[in-house]
Amino acid sequence: MSLSTLPPGTAPSTPTQGSARHGRGFWLISLAFLTAMAFSTVPAPLYPLYMARDGFSTFMVTVVFAAYSVGVLISLVLAGHISDWVGRKKILIPALTLEVVAAALFLSDPSLPVLLLARLVTGLGVGLVTATATAYLHELHTTHRPDASRQRFEVVSTAVNIGGLGFGSLVAGFLAQYVDVPLRTPYLVFTVLLLASIVAIALTPETVEERLVRPVYRPQRISADHGDQAGYVAAAAAAFASFAVFGLFTSVAPGFVGGTLHHPSRALAGTIVFAVFGGAALAQTLTNRLTAPAKVRLGLLAQAVGVPILLVGMRTANLTAFLLGGVLAGIGAGVLLKAAIGTVAATAAAAKRGEALAGLFLIGYLGLSLPALGIGIAIRAVSTVTAMTWFTGLLLVMLAGVAALFRRSTVTRGPLARAARPTG
Repeated sequence: MSLSTLPPGTAPSTPTQGSARHGRGFWLISLAFLTAMAFSTVPAPLYPLYMARDGFSTFMVTVVFAAYSVGVLISLVLAGHISDWVGRKKILIPALTLEVVAAALFLSDPSLPVLLLARLVTGLGVGLVTATATAYLHELHTTHRPDASRQRFEVVSTAVNIGGLGFGSLVAGFLAQYVDVPLRTPYLVFTVLLLASIVAIALTPETVEERLVRPVYRPQRISADHGDQAGYVAAAAAAFASFAVFGLFTSVAPGFVGGTLHHPSRALAGTIVFAVFGGAALAQTLTNRLTAPAKVRLGLLAQAVGVPILLVGMRTANLTAFLLGGVLAGIGAGVLLKAAIGTVAATAAAAKRGEALAGLFLIGYLGLSLPALGIGIAIRAVSTVTAMTWFTGLLLVMLAGVAALFRRSTVTRGPLARAARPTG
C-alpha cells in the first residue's frame, strides 16, 4: 500500500521501501550538508597562521573572507534555484566537487592569490548547497513522514547548517594546534569527508522529477512573492541580521583573540567560533516548540544583549565577557534564522521552494559579507574596538528594523506563525 493511497491522517504500520529509503536519505543528506558547511569555516582559526606566514593584515583577512562570500552570492544568483528544475542531486554533487577542488587549492600551499581563489571556489560550492540541501531535506522528511510535523526537518536543517559552521572551525583549530603541518592536515581530513559525502548523495533517492520542458533560464531574482509577502520580507531581514553576527566570528574574531587578547592558541580560536555556532544550533533545538513570535522575540533580545556584552569584552580585553557576549549573540542569531528558514520553507510553493530559499540565503550572505568587509575597511583608519562600536550601533538599529517588519507581518495568526508553531 503506497502512502498516496492512505486516507488522510493515516500512517502505514510498516514503512514502504520508498519511505524507508527516503528516511535513510534524510540522514545521509544531513551529514553531507554538515560536512559541506563545516568545510567552509576550516580557515577561520587558521587565518592568524596565514597572517604570520605571509604578513597579512586584518583587512586582508576580511578580503579573503569576502572572496568566499562573493562565491556564495554568485552561485546563489546564477544557480541556487536550478535544482527546482533538474533535481537536487544534480546540483549537490557538483557543489561538493567544487569544495574538493577548493581543498586541493588549499593543499597546494597557496600564496595570497591562490588563497583568494580557494575561498571563492568554496563559496561557489556552499552557495549551491545551502538552498538545495535545505529544500532536499524538507522533501525527504515529507516523503518519509507525510503526516508528521515539520519539527524534525526544522531542527536538523538549521542545526547542520549552523552547527556545521562551528564544527569545521573546532576540528580545524584542534588539528592546527596538536598535529603537524597545521595548514594542510585539516584540508586532508575534510577532503576525505567531502568525497564520502558525494557517495552519500549518490545513494539518496531524488525528490524532484526533472522537467522535460524547463523554464527559460534566468538568474535568481529576489522576490517576496512567496506566500505571505510581509512574512518573507521579515524573514529575509532576520537572515541578514543573523548572518551579520556569524560573519563577525568567522572573519575578525579569531585574529582579535590571538592579537589584542593575546591568546594565540588555534584550539581556543576554533573553540570560540564553535561556541558561537554551537550555541546557535543548541538554541534552535531547545526552542523547537516555541511559536514564531516567541522565537522572534527571543532571537532579537539575545542579539541585542549579546553584542554589547561582546563589545565590553573587547574594550576591557576580557576574554570571558567576549565569549559570553558571542554565545548570547549566536543564540539570538540561530533562533532568528531558524524562524526565517522555517517560514520560507513552509509558505513557498513546492515548485519554487528552492528559489525562495535561494533568495533568503542570498540576502543572508549579503549580511555575512558586507558588515565583515565594512569592519575590515574601517580598521584601516580606526582601532578594531572603535570599528566594533560602530558595528554594534548599526546592528542594534538593524534589529529594531527587523522587529518592526515582523510586527507588520501576519506573525501572530498568518503563515509566519503557522510555519513555526508546533503541530505534534
